[in-house]
Amino acid sequence: MGKTGVLLATITTTVLLSGCHVFEVACPAIAQASGVSVTVAASYAPAVKALHLKACQDGSCREAELELAPGFISVDQGCTDGSRPDGICSATSEPDRTKRGMLMLDVLTESPMEVTASGTSIDGSPLPVRTLRFTPAGGYPFGEQCGRFVSASVVLDEAGLRQDR
Repeated sequence: MGKTGVLLATITTTVLLSGCHVFEVACPAIAQASGVSVTVAASYAPAVKALHLKACQDGSCREAELELAPGFISVDQGCTDGSRPDGICSATSEPDRTKRGMLMLDVLTESPMEVTASGTSIDGSPLPVRTLRFTPAGGYPFGEQCGRFVSASVVLDEAGLRQDR
């Protein structure tokens, strides 16, 4: 076989083998926080001074006063060149008038849980006690190769607690 034949055989083998190779996909280097996140709706946030949360799952309960922080949303600012896949894109954050908090748990599973919210209003009176039983959601936000994440998020408003999807 001449030089051309060897070159052709090498190229063909390289193409065939690379077509069969499974390339690794990079996963984000982040850990999942086990907890229940709470968003106090913008319409209800001005009335809430302090919030106490209790979460029970699999026979274990945790409760605490939550540190509430102002909520923000991401606002797309577009891309410099939307016709190119490597164009530069940006976003900024804006306050959304909500309040957000997190109750940390030792473990969070996909089994049903019960969350109870109570607290104090701005005028010092107690907020209505609200309870919700729901099942945390599990999914693969970074693809199946990166593992399953379980999240428990609730929204508190004038009507009560509801699961945030």
